[in-house]
Amino acid sequence: MKVAEAVGRALVASRVDHVFGVVGSGNFHLTNAMVAAGARFVAARHEGGAATMADAYARTSGTLAALSVHQGPGLTNALTGITEAAKSRTPLLVLAAEATAQRSNFRVEQAVLAHSVGAVTARVTTAHDAVEQAAAALRRARHERRTVLLNLPLEVQALDVPEGVPLHAVPPEGPEPVEPSQKAVVDLVRVLERARRPVFVAGRGARTPAARDALIALAERYGALLATSAVARGLFHAGPWSLDVSGGFASPLATELIRGADLIVGWGCALNMWTMRHGTLIGPDAAVVQVDDDPEALGAHREVELGVVGDVARTALRALAATGEGREGYRTSDVAAALTERARWRDVPYEDEGTRERIDPRTLSIALDEILPAERVVGVDSGNFMGYPSAYLSVPDENGFCFTQAFQSIGLGLATTIGAALARPDRLPVAALGDGGALMSAVELDTVRRLGLPMVVVVYNDEAYGAEVHHFGPDGFPLDTVTFPETDIAAVARGYGFEAVTVRTLADLKAVAEWIAGPRATPLLVDAKVTRDHGAWWLEEAFRGH
Repeated sequence: MKVAEAVGRALVASRVDHVFGVVGSGNFHLTNAMVAAGARFVAARHEGGAATMADAYARTSGTLAALSVHQGPGLTNALTGITEAAKSRTPLLVLAAEATAQRSNFRVEQAVLAHSVGAVTARVTTAHDAVEQAAAALRRARHERRTVLLNLPLEVQALDVPEGVPLHAVPPEGPEPVEPSQKAVVDLVRVLERARRPVFVAGRGARTPAARDALIALAERYGALLATSAVARGLFHAGPWSLDVSGGFASPLATELIRGADLIVGWGCALNMWTMRHGTLIGPDAAVVQVDDDPEALGAHREVELGVVGDVARTALRALAATGEGREGYRTSDVAAALTERARWRDVPYEDEGTRERIDPRTLSIALDEILPAERVVGVDSGNFMGYPSAYLSVPDENGFCFTQAFQSIGLGLATTIGAALARPDRLPVAALGDGGALMSAVELDTVRRLGLPMVVVVYNDEAYGAEVHHFGPDGFPLDTVTFPETDIAAVARGYGFEAVTVRTLADLKAVAEWIAGPRATPLLVDAKVTRDHGAWWLEEAFRGH
């Protein structure tokens, strides 16, 4: 058996059941071996899309995914998606063929490329050790929650595995949850006991049912309000004391209540510049505590009074067991009334700026929220528009929102939604894109159609890179480089086999409701011509982070 086949079969035996990619000569045999062993191969039209699909699938499913790419340009095409995954600590195994011949057109320093974007690397070096080297890379991806590039030199792939070498690695188990120290739990309880207006902010490290339930119970004991970072949106969905998202997308009421807290506890949450609005959400007298199973994460973005090394669920349960009777805390009748009346963005009054030619993105988003089924999985691209779907489209739980924004690249939203849709086939996938990101990634409309996904793609179309327009325009700079003629994106989608509708007013959304009520036999694209007179409310905060 050749090394390529042995490695592919061993990875599938180690429970790698989804592999995304674009197949070329260098990864042909490896990918086919994985398919023959039972893995599902998802062919993208571009390696960049494949990388983001794999990233989103891993995030939404909670399992590791694999990405298979050709040597050289196959890897470089995928680098933006790999960078997003690496920055987000997504457990992802990148299987890259590697050209080592000095004069090969395909030769680049692949390990250097991976290190430069925050991924870690491994290499298959001999036929005798190939299976174990691949298994070690897989273990590292799972145990350390890292994006790992496994380089597979072409000449090694073609070798015969010696007789007697085990061809199946033992499937690696997931990492054991980190137990907090007894002292850390005591210190945490002491801080909680003195708080009168606590707010818990849950992040990626809290996106499990066990962590959610433990945090809800502990928050009940201390009267804490519950918020999330953007990547954990939906974790406390429909809870009476939920503030939804903390940070740039936070509603005015959520902003007010978080700033009024005397204790903010980040649970598996970095408390970075986005989640804390560059620290402006932290009151002058508020204590800050961070709980994370990675010691390096504690205090990485801001000074904390207490850092606890521990798994979120284990730490919350240990603290709950060490506490006494409950208290009202921040859960007063006044706060309850305010949350009922104006917790959601859609409850905030606004002046509709729509015309007969362009629809207000707030009006569009509120209407879509009512039309689309509640059981949905939403993927969001980057750009001026992104706050509207992120704030106005509700999601059923933490697996209903996939937010690939650690690298803030435009063009990932469609592939993000494809990966999330494959992880949650029981839900309606909704991709929210700007026109810039939609046209960057239009090639993957073919993947949506080919996979038969009943997806709704909503394009917030202002014919521009709106973030740059609204950032530089007020200062009188020329905007010709970031504005474009009107493009019929609906027609582009029809060319890929979609149903499509152009939306300029609320009345045009009738076609969307009819598609929802129908068989949904083909995907739907909504080309929404949105108003463009000013930037989104969160834009100023975003540019402060550049």
